[in-house]
Amino acid sequence: MKIALIAHDKKKADLVNFSIAYQPVLAKHQLYATGTTGQKIIDATGLHIHRFQSGPLGGDQQIGSLIANNDMDIVIFFRDPLTAQPHEPDIIALLRLCDVYCIPLATNMGTAEILIRSLEEGKIKWRNIIHSKTNEKS
Repeated sequence: MKIALIAHDKKKADLVNFSIAYQPVLAKHQLYATGTTGQKIIDATGLHIHRFQSGPLGGDQQIGSLIANNDMDIVIFFRDPLTAQPHEPDIIALLRLCDVYCIPLATNMGTAEILIRSLEEGKIKWRNIIHSKTNEKS
């Protein structure tokens, strides 16, 4: 599965700690992250992560592009709901794309844990069916 990891500045430490806790699960999947978040996770865990630009510089949109091409399976985005973000329209667009393409999305630690545990237990296999249908069309 392809998993995007994104966090606002005040939530980066939470996502790093989450990644440390679930490192064995995350290591089995293809990981993508926005710039600074990805580097912090790499430094703390040694996980292999494809890094995009930072969110305000287009990283959210780069991940959104993968979602729009049905090439992302899960998005974990630890948002800071109490701080205004200058690139809020990009964030809303990313969340909207997750809804449009039925991509599981976690915006907080509780939901992220449920998603990762479900992934670990093999309960998100329906994404493999979608990939099979996409490959048949190619």
